Amino acid sequence: MTSTQNLGSDGGNAKFYHGRWFQLVFGIVCMALVANLQYAWTLFVNPLEAKNHWGLPAIQLSFSIFIVVETWLVPVEGWLVDKFGPRPVIALGAVFAALGWTINSYATSLTELYIAAVISGIGAGCVYGTAVGNALKWFPDKRGLAAGLTAAGFGAGAAVTVIPIANMIQSAGYEAAFLNFGIIQGVIIFIMAMLMVRPVVPKGVVPSVRVASCKVDFTSSQMMKAPVFWVIYILFVAVAAGGLMATAQIGPIAKDYGFAKMPINYFGDILPLLTVVLSIDSLANGFTRPLCGFISDRIGRENTMMLVFVGEGLALLGLMTFGHDPYMFLVFAPLVFLFWGEIFSIFPATCADTFGVKYAAGNAGTLYTAKGTASLLVPLTSFFAAKGDWNRVFIVAAAMTIAAGLAAKFILEPMRARWIANANHRHGEEASMATAPQAAR
Repeated sequence: MTSTQNLGSDGGNAKFYHGRWFQLVFGIVCMALVANLQYAWTLFVNPLEAKNHWGLPAIQLSFSIFIVVETWLVPVEGWLVDKFGPRPVIALGAVFAALGWTINSYATSLTELYIAAVISGIGAGCVYGTAVGNALKWFPDKRGLAAGLTAAGFGAGAAVTVIPIANMIQSAGYEAAFLNFGIIQGVIIFIMAMLMVRPVVPKGVVPSVRVASCKVDFTSSQMMKAPVFWVIYILFVAVAAGGLMATAQIGPIAKDYGFAKMPINYFGDILPLLTVVLSIDSLANGFTRPLCGFISDRIGRENTMMLVFVGEGLALLGLMTFGHDPYMFLVFAPLVFLFWGEIFSIFPATCADTFGVKYAAGNAGTLYTAKGTASLLVPLTSFFAAKGDWNRVFIVAAAMTIAAGLAAKFILEPMRARWIANANHRHGEEASMATAPQAAR
């Protein structure tokens, strides 16, 4: 482990867009473009089943494969970012994101669908891990907000394109939607990659005094030996599971409830209820990330976790209880995403606070694998919800998130405080020993 230090640059004369706010915007744009790989997936599930008759559980296995690959390879991609900088990793992600959806458009078997999921997962992971890691490095003074804004791109990005994708599926088929949007997204992400540079911490910028921060930089292998890391990891899995279930299954749930295609007046347009819900869900999912990141910068990570995790559990129970009414469905489905999406800002910020910023991309990527672990539960929901009965799924997911909220406050908070205090104390002693001989001379 080493003390925190300024990060290198790509060299050469700095251009105006090398500033940290420009670099943050580039990362947000990349995240928004790659978001459809996850958040627009539910639009393709029923059309895929209608044409190929593979069965919903088999089709949704593709979603789990995508999430597992996206998340479990992020530590490797984060290591590459820490070593080589963001540009080559984002560029690789652009190519794989486009290729994955192109294969989806031509897939005639589950094997091809699963191969596309692997390729898409690599692409999404390259973009996600790089953008979040960069935000944490550029903004030690606003980690929650910067990670939240970046993650908001991923959460809200689909809100802009979900309606055009749904319209293209309806008019030209899901194959055309996969192909056209896959290529468009890949090309723009590649262009953004060419504008990105290594993070440089501006002089005079220091971590926020409102949030306890570790002055020592731990590598991913060192981090994984710390019990506090595994507590954070388990909480991430518990909360991510409920949100991923909603992300993947909101389309089938609306269909089972009988109003997926119900016409709704949405700002003057008549659209299917499911399309409207997905658009609002994406906005809520994106809005909560910078908001809760900003709040956590001021009231603390664990206090924010307790409030929003319990809120998510109550929203899931509300969707179960009242969601059979289409208008209440329009209320509680977005609430689930509002209380869920913030995990992708709070947990990366918590990781950097606890284990330092130098290896932030690799460390946040290692923690991000918790999302992949949680995704393994998604195919099970299709079996648990046999004959359209989703109650068991909602109850289990709500119980997990509420328990996680309480554990964050009463288990994680004191445990993490002790870890940071001990690490900083050891760092202070090492610094004193290093300067003592000079003082003697």
